[in-house]
Amino acid sequence: MSETTPKAGLREWVGLVVLTLPALVIAMDFTALHLAVPKLSADLQPTSTQMLWIVDIYGFLIAGLLVVMGTLGDRIGRRRLLMIGGAAFGAASMLTAFAGSAELLIAGRALLGVTGATLLPSTLALISNMFRDGTQRRRAIAVWSTSFMLGGAIGPLVSGVLLEAFWWGSVFLPAVPVMLLLIGLGPVVLPEYRTAAAGRVDLASIALAMASILPIVYGVKELAKGGPSATALLSLAAGALVGWVFLRRQRGLSNPLLDLALFGNRSFNASIGAQTTSLFVLAAMQFFLMQYLQLVLGFSPLAAGLWTIPAMVAGVLASLLVPSLAQRISPPRLIVAAMLLAVAGLGIIAGAGSSGAGLALTGFILLNLSLNPTMVLTYDLIIGSAPAERAGTASGTAETGNELGIALGVAIAGSIGAAVYQGRLAGDALPAGLPAGVADAARDTLGGAVAAAADLPSGLGARLLAVTRDAFVHGMTLTTIVLAVLLTGVTVAVAALLRKGSQAAAPEQHHTDEDDECGEPAVVG
Repeated sequence: MSETTPKAGLREWVGLVVLTLPALVIAMDFTALHLAVPKLSADLQPTSTQMLWIVDIYGFLIAGLLVVMGTLGDRIGRRRLLMIGGAAFGAASMLTAFAGSAELLIAGRALLGVTGATLLPSTLALISNMFRDGTQRRRAIAVWSTSFMLGGAIGPLVSGVLLEAFWWGSVFLPAVPVMLLLIGLGPVVLPEYRTAAAGRVDLASIALAMASILPIVYGVKELAKGGPSATALLSLAAGALVGWVFLRRQRGLSNPLLDLALFGNRSFNASIGAQTTSLFVLAAMQFFLMQYLQLVLGFSPLAAGLWTIPAMVAGVLASLLVPSLAQRISPPRLIVAAMLLAVAGLGIIAGAGSSGAGLALTGFILLNLSLNPTMVLTYDLIIGSAPAERAGTASGTAETGNELGIALGVAIAGSIGAAVYQGRLAGDALPAGLPAGVADAARDTLGGAVAAAADLPSGLGARLLAVTRDAFVHGMTLTTIVLAVLLTGVTVAVAALLRKGSQAAAPEQHHTDEDDECGEPAVVG
């Protein structure tokens, strides 16, 4: 097979650099928003629920549309969809940057979600077209995955500089020139690919998917905010019911929005589970740590961004080492070992408390060092097993799990932290003598408490900050422990699935090993 598998040349590798641009921007946008939370909280004064929607709506919309856009790209052309999406994402970034209210900011983030959904499936699917050789494809995916971590490293630095000089919306503007670069270079160095076998886009399935995800998220938020209530429970039940209808519909479609046959493969299930959980944990901890550094420890946006760079660099370096490590250690063992190391990182963060940045960021470095490389390994397992004509749909399915993991990580973990925070400030926990409006703002979010304390007499303001910061740290600590328990359970499940998947694929793997002896590189998955 190695004699007939074409090798990628200079044009393909230059094209890969262009394909990293959307991933870079999306990661920058995500970290930038977390860093901008204190400033936009003071400016727009969103409620705790609005703040979670500002952070979450992008991820939920992109998760609901990724498979659709993957199929659409297979049908109308992956490069064409990428160019259209790049232009639309740049325009949506401009609108979001100048939003004048919490409601408009939520709407702008929603537009970013819709347009962002066109970018990721096209980039990953085009990689499968451009890099047919297994070893080259794994390296290309490593570079593509690394661009996410690079965006995460650059994002806090660029955003910190912008926030020092400009308003919070400026953090969305760097996406505009990057998208212009993508639009200019894409037609020159990227191939076009389309197939009539991609099938039609089922609009009813899109509506059902969104009608399932959003009520469940709303129900989780309501449970965290006010405990069990009729509204929360009915919302959860409605989302679950619509989700069941969605799955039933997929089984009866010749071209389903979500190809359930993919989930019959144990390795695919393990890969999706590892990816989704890893990003769930990373997104949740980054959301907390950005606020912890600024609102608890008092760092400036730029200083907070600089403190997170070592963690991002660790993730980049570890991801680049994955292709070499995978030639010596089996990918299933690497994935499980990395996830166990991440559990240790969460334990360090949970023990940090209010001791300072050192311990918390050490744990965050371990998280990035361990979880980011799993993206490379699991992406290769997914894409390597998909037929070329379904690569867009397969990559869309993988990215749906990832974006849903990011959005749910912030929504669920943020809701747990908010519930603990508000619970500890109930009753007479706040200092006496606070104006009613100040007390309400302080109980809602730590950002509201910090903003209110600046206008209070120094002694009263200091007491308010001490109480509210302690409540936030307790919420972050409890949430971190919950995440550690979750990740441990998923790691055990992933280990079992990958072991069974490897045993089932043993005859095929033996054949691949024989091919390797003749000079063909092994293809994971």
